[in-house]
Amino acid sequence: MASEEQCSAPPRWRSISLTHVEYPAGDLTGQVLACMSLLPIAILVGFVTLIVFKRELHTISFFGGLIMNEGLNWLLKHILQEPRPCGGGHSSVTTEYGMPSSHSQFIWFFVVYFFLFLYLRMHQTNNARCVELLWRHILSIVLLAVALSVSYSRVYLLYHTWSQVIYGGVAGMVMGVVWFFITQELLTPLFPKIAAWPISEFFLVRDTSLIPNILWFEYTVTRSEARNRQRKLGTKLQ
Repeated sequence: MASEEQCSAPPRWRSISLTHVEYPAGDLTGQVLACMSLLPIAILVGFVTLIVFKRELHTISFFGGLIMNEGLNWLLKHILQEPRPCGGGHSSVTTEYGMPSSHSQFIWFFVVYFFLFLYLRMHQTNNARCVELLWRHILSIVLLAVALSVSYSRVYLLYHTWSQVIYGGVAGMVMGVVWFFITQELLTPLFPKIAAWPISEFFLVRDTSLIPNILWFEYTVTRSEARNRQRKLGTKLQ
């Protein structure tokens, strides 16, 4: 417990601005958009979870591109040094500069890279072509809506101007396209060698770049293995 001396002279408390998003009190739209603006953090958490449990080289490369995209955003902000709107009225922001918007740059990098991954990296492996294309189109529309919502939230909540959000989006799109083709053309041919390194084998890092549809592959392999084990278990019990 805190002593009376500590309570008599309380310290000045500061919040972690990484997740501290402000919105106008009583504004339901602002509250929803504030939640939307937290999506980049959720995406980062999802990437870390995938890397820990899947340990797939393409996922690691995708995540590395996101980190480099954030580094480029930090560099651009400190070169351009354009202030945020309304004199930077928010109490907690990671930097006073707003050009370009890091949220906009992050989400558009993620969405554009994901688009390219869906339509260029993943290929049809079964006969349900119409169904496969349908879910790709639906997922693309959802991702586009998410990117637009996150971008608009930064303007609505007065964290950025429209120009800061637009330039951030353009920078994210360009970085997404460039990093996708770097991954596909330069890094992917190296993945088999990287996966064969002793340290990669120790940490169970794998390369699935030669498997067109990893979801279908994992499903069929898991189902087949489960049936084999169930058959063996049934034989032992007889």
